[in-house]
Amino acid sequence: MSDKRTRDEAVENELNGVPEDMLEGGEDAEVESTDERLAALEEELAEAKQQVLYARAETQNVRRRMEKDIADARTYAATGFARDVLSVSDNLTRALEAIPEELREDDKMKGLVAGIEATSRELDNVFGQHGISRIAARGMPLDPNQHQAVVEIPSTDAEPGTVVQEMQAGYMIKGRLLRPAMVGVAKKPD
Repeated sequence: MSDKRTRDEAVENELNGVPEDMLEGGEDAEVESTDERLAALEEELAEAKQQVLYARAETQNVRRRMEKDIADARTYAATGFARDVLSVSDNLTRALEAIPEELREDDKMKGLVAGIEATSRELDNVFGQHGISRIAARGMPLDPNQHQAVVEIPSTDAEPGTVVQEMQAGYMIKGRLLRPAMVGVAKKPD
């Protein structure tokens, strides 16, 4: 009769969803199962914490990149406009250089010359206010980051690689190249 009762209990437990091997091991099987589940849950928690940390770091990096992009956009927003205005400055400079000395002394032309010079100075002041500065060229060693060598000029007076002529002024805008200076560079005579 005890065998029948044991079989009946096993069937009943099976129907209730309790595996027979858990019943046979008693409390040891239950403890092992609980410890394993606890360890698995702790591992999942640690992994979830790590993923949250990575997500926070990525969000912070994206925010920093976006803030830098916005700051750069504000700082360099006028770059295209500034490049276009450089041609106006170049033309004013050419106009001043084209006026012969005799005409500069002529009373009729003094007003015109003074007006062109004042306009050129004002344009230079506006450039300065917006962080646009002229690149030093003549007498400097060639810097490919700031100068564009257009021609080599044989020279005994200057070291090879030194800028001896400036065809077009170069400009920087807040530390970034706006336009390279077009220059002639000294070379050893043949």
